[in-house]
Formats: sequence, C-alpha cells, structure tokens
Amino acid sequence: MSGVLEVCCGSRGASLQRDAGSFYAGLDCSRRRFRSPQGGRTCQSGEGPALTTRLSGDSGRGDKVQELPSCCQRIVKCFGARTDLDESIICVGSSSVPRNIPNDINSLSVINGTFPEIKEAMFSHIPSLQLLLLNSNSFTTIRDDAFTGLPHLEYLFIENNKIETTGKHAFRGLRDLTHLSLANNNMKALPRDLFIDLDSLIELDLRGNAFECDCRVKWVMTWLKSTNATVSDITCTGPEDMQGQRLNDLQSLQSDCISTDFTLHQSVGVQSLSVDTFSYKSDVFVAIASPNTGSCMVMQWDHIEMNFRTYDNITGQSIVGCKSVAIESHVFLIVAQLFGGSRIYKFDEDQNRFSKFQDIEVAKVSKPNDIEAFQIAKEWFFIMADSAKAGNSTIYKWNHQGFYSYQSLHMWFRDTDAEFVSIEGKPRLILASRSQAPVIYQWNKGGQSFTPLGEIPNMEDAVAVKAFRIKEDHYLALTRYIGDSKVLKWTSKDFVELQALPSRGSMSLQPFSFKERHYLALGSDYTFSGIYRWDEEAKAFQLFKEVYIHAPRSFTVVSTGRRDFIFASSFKGNTQIYEHVIIDLSL
Repeated sequence: MSGVLEVCCGSRGASLQRDAGSFYAGLDCSRRRFRSPQGGRTCQSGEGPALTTRLSGDSGRGDKVQELPSCCQRIVKCFGARTDLDESIICVGSSSVPRNIPNDINSLSVINGTFPEIKEAMFSHIPSLQLLLLNSNSFTTIRDDAFTGLPHLEYLFIENNKIETTGKHAFRGLRDLTHLSLANNNMKALPRDLFIDLDSLIELDLRGNAFECDCRVKWVMTWLKSTNATVSDITCTGPEDMQGQRLNDLQSLQSDCISTDFTLHQSVGVQSLSVDTFSYKSDVFVAIASPNTGSCMVMQWDHIEMNFRTYDNITGQSIVGCKSVAIESHVFLIVAQLFGGSRIYKFDEDQNRFSKFQDIEVAKVSKPNDIEAFQIAKEWFFIMADSAKAGNSTIYKWNHQGFYSYQSLHMWFRDTDAEFVSIEGKPRLILASRSQAPVIYQWNKGGQSFTPLGEIPNMEDAVAVKAFRIKEDHYLALTRYIGDSKVLKWTSKDFVELQALPSRGSMSLQPFSFKERHYLALGSDYTFSGIYRWDEEAKAFQLFKEVYIHAPRSFTVVSTGRRDFIFASSFKGNTQIYEHVIIDLSL
C-alpha cells in the first residue's frame, strides 16, 4: 500500500525543526511545501488554508479524501498489510488547540501557534496522546497542570518557543513521561521541584536556554545528583563571572545560596546580667543571673511546647553570676553574690531541684564579677574574678568532697573578667582589668599552679575577654566600653591585633559558632547591638545584623539538638531569646 499526501498550506510560514520519528517529515511551510515520506506535491500560492489528505493504493479500499478543519492535517501511516492505523495531527499557525481534533490520535504537533499561554488541561480532550510537540510558538507561559488529562504521554517536546514563566506544577501528573525537551526556549530559571512528578523520565534536554546560575537554579543542581535521567549539560549565561560554565561545576552555589538569620523566639520577663547553659541527662537547662530580683532562675527546654519554661529558682542577694559545672554524675551551680557571700548548689535528683551544697568564704572574694570553670588533666577548677579595689581573684579546686580555695592571683587590680584557654597544649588564664592591660597566666605543671606569662599590650581598660577558635587558629575578643573593641590572633608567640570594632557603651564582645558559621555579638548601651559574621575570604568579621537590646550584658549560645538559640541578657529590660535559623535563598 502506498500513500500520497496533499497539503495546502495557510498564510503563515512554518518550519518543522525536529523529526520525531515517522509521525511526520519534511514540513516546510515557509517554502509552502510538504513532502510525505512516500511523495507529495508543492502547494500553490493561490490555494487556501484548507488542508487535504488523500489516501490511494492497492489495498482494495479505493481512494479516500478527508477535509480537516483550519490548519490541521491528518497523516495516515500504514504498516504493510496491517489494517491498524497510527494517527497524528499537525497544526500550523493555530491561535488555539482545536476542540474537534479526534480524541484517539497518538501524536499532536503544534507549530507556529499564536496563543499566548498553555493553559490548565489544554490538551485533556485528547487523552490518548503519547507524543506532543510544541515548536516555534509564541506562548510565553506554561500554567500549572497544563498537561493534566494525558495519562499516556511519553514524549513531550517544547522547543524553540519564548517561555518566560513556568508554573511549579506545570508537569504534574505526567507519571509515564520518558522524554522531555525544553530546548531553545531562552528560559532564565526553572521553578523549584518542576520535575518532581516525572518518575519515569529517561532523557531531559535543557540546551539552548539563558539560565542565570544564581540561587534560583541551585535546586536543579541538587536534583541532577539524585535523578536517574540523562540530562544535557546546562551552561550558564550569567552572572558575568559564571558565563560559559557548566552548572554542575559550580559547587559554590551550595554555600552561597544558604544564609542565616536571628529571629526573636521568646522573651523572658527578667532583667539579667549573665546566662549559662548545661545539660542533665537528656534535658537542656539555662541559668539566668538576675541581680535586681536577687535570683538565679533555672529554665528548661520544653520539647512539647518548644520553648523555655521555668524549672527552679535560687534566691539570694544581688546575684551576678550562675555558673554550671558538671562533674561525673553531679551538676553544680556556682552562685556569685555581691552581698552575703557566694554559694554552690547541687542538683538533687530526689527533690528534682537544686539544694545548697557549700558556702564560698567571703574573705577570699568580696566583689565577684565573673566565674569560669575549667579542667586541667582530670582535675576540675573554677576561678572567680574579684572586681573590688583590693580584690583577690581566686581559683578553687574540686577535691571530690567540695570546692576549696587553691590559688590566689594578683591583688588590687579590680579584675572584671577571666577566661581559660588551652593553646598548643598549654593551659592559660587571661584576666581583664580596669586598671591595667590584660594579664596572661600559664599553668606550671611542675608547681601545679598558674604563673605570670605576660600581658596583652595596648588594651588597657578592657572589661571582658573571650577566647575562641576558627578551624585551627586561636583568637581573643577583647571588649572596651568606649573606644575600639578588638579581635586578636595567636601567632605561635603572642596575640596580635586582627580587627578593631568601634564600641559605644559595650560590655560584651561575645564570639559564638553554630556548626561552621562563626559570629561576634557586640553589645551597646547607646545604639543597636551588632552581630558580625566571619568572612572566610576576607579573614575578618563583617556586620551581619543589628538588633536592639536594652543594656546588653552577655550573649550565650544554647542548643537543644535540633535548634540553636542565643540568649541576650539585658540589665534594664527583658532577657531576649533569638533563634538561629537557616535560610535557603533558592526557595
């Protein structure tokens, strides 16, 4: 059986730029000609838009002529002596998809169409489609569920169009789709999870688009690693520094498209000077020192309500610090008071609360300002910095029965802060003082005590000192109330200045980290407090966010396992709890 196909083209020119097998071949209406694989004739310029198919041959059926509506032509393909027919429709220059197309065809091609968008369920009246080609059309938008109602669709070619917008669920429901081409559409981005429903996808062609390789395409990079489909290389046309690069080669997108923020999670109605955190069994606790109320308020993370609730309350006189120490199976709270002597409390599991464990003699420390606990080898210590004019900062040691005074450091220096740090395996103590530069003490293993090592020059009047690490490097954050607070870096011999941060009423320059993200919080009594984030390339801290806290005195990291918080104590307002959240900029 042989077939002769006669086609009279419409006024619009068209060219078929893809041969999708034997369903169609050789259409070129720009030259007003169509040739079937078996033969054909050239359309005459005076002929109208009606399209005619004529089947003739030796099958005994005789000739058959059928007129199809508007721009549509029907191609009948015969398989030798078989009587089964595979049928396809080609529409050229159509302003819509005709509704009277036979609903049993297997293939539809829409070429040079003038409709502005592919609407929801636009082809649902042809449910038997297995192949759909949309080539060189003028539509700019593909709506959600554009191809719903096509359960048998396996081949979808959307090529050489001018797509500006694609719905996130444009391909929803195409579970049997194996081949998808979005080539040469000048697309700049793809909505997240565009291909999530394409479980059977084998090949995806995205060539010839103008993809901007910014955070909008990060999800594509992640999807490419998980799909089993063969996907063409995606070449970036922007930004300028990424032009010509393959998307798969841009590993920096994984980190560049993730940011963070600090959002207010909870406000605690107490003024506070310091906050400490500890864990007991599977629970997370914080201890808030409130001198105005004379209390050390213990709060517990509530895994059900997802907030911090009051657990216990230790009362005293002008409590300025509550420091936790976990030794073996015991949890202690060292409570520093300005009047009446300081005390140590121990958690009583039977009573489910903290009970008084021992007193700290008043003669040793008269005006405590800071407490730091630390461990050397297997021995536990804590130091209490004394800010009195004739103060005597003192180290206490655990002897398995209690804490006793172990060593007194320098007198008459009004120490405001103490920090323990181990550098190159050598334990050190750094004391900040209002009357001199910070002093460094080093542990003498032979004498089992701390001995003076030196001082940090040009940092007189530092009110606080904090040690931290970034990778293998050691740093100090030194706080000045007025002037410049500074970040110093250890250089194997001493600490050298790395960065100065203007301080306007600052009592705390607190370093903290969440995983590989490093921050500094610089409090201020006169303006907004600044949170700085470490820039790995610049090797410096950059201002990241500003928050308003009334008279901030400390910033303390509290992690519950899955969530990270920072407690900002306020000497004149409520204690604020901020949550550190991860923001995916590709969403």
